[in-house]
Amino acid sequence: METVQTKTEEKSEVRPTDSNSLQELTSLIQNVLQQTQDRFQHMSDQILGRIDDMNKRIDDLEKNITDMMSQAGVEQEP
Repeated sequence: METVQTKTEEKSEVRPTDSNSLQELTSLIQNVLQQTQDRFQHMSDQILGRIDDMNKRIDDLEKNITDMMSQAGVEQEP
């Protein structure tokens, strides 16, 4: 009877132990976070701009309604 010997391989974990790899990973994560923050800031600025525009339009509408009511002789409620 013949004995077959098998070579056992140790499983190694992949660890970013190289300082360059850690720096690259850190840089990549920082870039992604910065891009995300920039996108949210841009969207926030757009939303606030639209809210300001809407407030101006509402103010203009209220003024026009008040003017029309005055022209029609309707008393305004306080």
